Amino acid sequence: MPEVRIHTCMLCEATCGIVAQVEGGRVTGIRGDQQDPFSRGHVCPKAAAIPDMMEHPDRIREPMRRVGDRWQPVSWEDALSEAAERIAAIQRAHGRNAVGLYAGNPTVHSHGAILGVPLLSKALGGRSRFSATSVDQLPQMLAALEMFGHQLLFPVPDVDRTDFLLVLGANPVVSNGSLMTAPGIAHRLSALRARGARLVVVDPRRTETAEVANLHLAIRPGGDAALLLGMLHEILAGGLARPGRLARFTDGLEWLREIVERYPPERVAARTGLTPAAIRSLARDFAAAPTAVCYGRVGISTQEFGSVASWLVNALNVVTGNLDRAGGAMFTTPAADVVALNARLGSLGSFGRFRSRVRGLPEFGGELPAATLAEEIDTPGDGRIRGLVTFAGNPVLSAPNGRRLDRALAGLDFMVAIDLQRNETTRHAHLILPPTFGLERDHYDLVFNTVAVRNVARYARAAVAPPPGVRDDWDILLGLALALRARGGGGNRRNLGATLRVARALGPRRILGLLLRFGPHPLSIGALERSPHGVDLGPLVPRFPERLFTPGRRIRLVPPVLEADLARIDADLVAAPPAPGALLLIGRRRLRSNNSWMHGIHRLVKGPVGCTLQVHPDDASSRGLVEGSLARVRSRVGEVRVPVSVTDGVGPGVVCLPHGWGHASFNDLADEQRVDALCGNADFSGVPVTVEAAP
Repeated sequence: MPEVRIHTCMLCEATCGIVAQVEGGRVTGIRGDQQDPFSRGHVCPKAAAIPDMMEHPDRIREPMRRVGDRWQPVSWEDALSEAAERIAAIQRAHGRNAVGLYAGNPTVHSHGAILGVPLLSKALGGRSRFSATSVDQLPQMLAALEMFGHQLLFPVPDVDRTDFLLVLGANPVVSNGSLMTAPGIAHRLSALRARGARLVVVDPRRTETAEVANLHLAIRPGGDAALLLGMLHEILAGGLARPGRLARFTDGLEWLREIVERYPPERVAARTGLTPAAIRSLARDFAAAPTAVCYGRVGISTQEFGSVASWLVNALNVVTGNLDRAGGAMFTTPAADVVALNARLGSLGSFGRFRSRVRGLPEFGGELPAATLAEEIDTPGDGRIRGLVTFAGNPVLSAPNGRRLDRALAGLDFMVAIDLQRNETTRHAHLILPPTFGLERDHYDLVFNTVAVRNVARYARAAVAPPPGVRDDWDILLGLALALRARGGGGNRRNLGATLRVARALGPRRILGLLLRFGPHPLSIGALERSPHGVDLGPLVPRFPERLFTPGRRIRLVPPVLEADLARIDADLVAAPPAPGALLLIGRRRLRSNNSWMHGIHRLVKGPVGCTLQVHPDDASSRGLVEGSLARVRSRVGEVRVPVSVTDGVGPGVVCLPHGWGHASFNDLADEQRVDALCGNADFSGVPVTVEAAP
């Protein structure tokens, strides 16, 4: 008889509850958990593919060592010993910074990894740390740090109660929310419309979310900061600001008013591609709504003005009184509160404490921007990265100019990858250490409960046993850290030994148990195990000013470092517009894809070709492109050939390609020299390209 196991889908930020059918130790089916109080049975096509990934024929099921172009199995003891010895040797010869660490976004889908990666980072020492943060949400973390005093204090749209949802550069119908854990978001948006609330989408493309919106405004790529400045001008100059209770603990309201006087809609309109009347109307409608929330995501983060745009999204919510109130942008009260834990440990975040060796890009949270990883490897000189550890990351596909990084990785003295498969990145490793995956391990969402649209908690026990040759994330990360400590890697930093001993004694389950016990909703893992479908802890409630971590617990509405960056906006507003016929490339995400994770799963890639270049009919006609024909797309750094999809879903002058695909990757066209100059986040929005019919 089949058994039933309750678990969580760990493939995206929605964290949907799932029911797994298990027969003979194998997962034979997945469906949504109708009894889950948060996801309420919702599930997307990716969840059904979890067993495919667990049983994929290319999955690595024991540690592997590369010898020339061949791979040989090796014992765990020998693999960890060899990795530690090679890393320690590089650091003794060239310094701690000569070995880097890259963590991919699957890190945040595993509480063992979240707790274990800092241990490995501490054992490695040095400053050569990178992650997917700087190809995704770094500008929003910078805005949170500068305005609220903590890099993880993200405002969450209260979509279930708002009267007006303004979406900039996000497509939640496909992403299921990002920095907004909202399973079944399409149903939530339908309910929003049904109760008479408005949904407005601002995006260069008519996205799937725009299709269900009251209004879609097709903005020029990279024009979001200019739009927000124009909206703030209209609201503040027109006497429409209503900060309410926020005024009591907000600094800079008058300062912001003086700043935005310089940006009337007439000045910013050309940069946005919208009319002054459209900007004024949007601002007035937003300010007049009983409750409203502005939500910006990847499209506003991954552009040259991402930090300023992220700041101004928060500022718009503040001046209209829509921050930290029901129906606005709110803050969670998670059962296991990693925000408060980091604060108690003195880890609120940091910015600009040091800079990268080659280009001088700033540190954030102890990490350097991923856009500088390749040059830190292939540029000779003191401090050059000669060894690398990657955890659950494929930066050759996810970082800009993947081809340069691909070449750089081939020149490393040593590389170890903790990953499931050989891919475009891990193929360069000398050792691959395979972790558990999916339903083979216990699961609790430490990160995504901090950005959920409702306070919830769910703990899932492993549904099936893992293959005998793999280990949990925690065991691999702690094991490698201990091996490095024994061999003097990272310089044996002070207190490292004690930290690792305590971590080994506790383990991830006991650490999580302590976080739950001493959290704001005193719980235990046992209590959660007795409620396997999850526990509803209630709607979001106002948390400010107590939740602020700034001096005096006050909102810094105009952080000086962000205000200073307006000089770049001013220069951009007077820059020459793109030449007639010029094309700007933007990215997109597909429902059946999660970055580059799932492209080897047949059930998710079968059917019509999904990796196509979307081109406006006018641009297609002028270049001799027709539906299904092959286009050659070139940028400063690369070239791909890809089928064409002719659609008015993108405006003239804009073309769109999915990101992270191996055979025709957006990232092969993205330029690693194009970054948000303030924080170093990769700029993926509006890459200049030429497009022509392929021979």
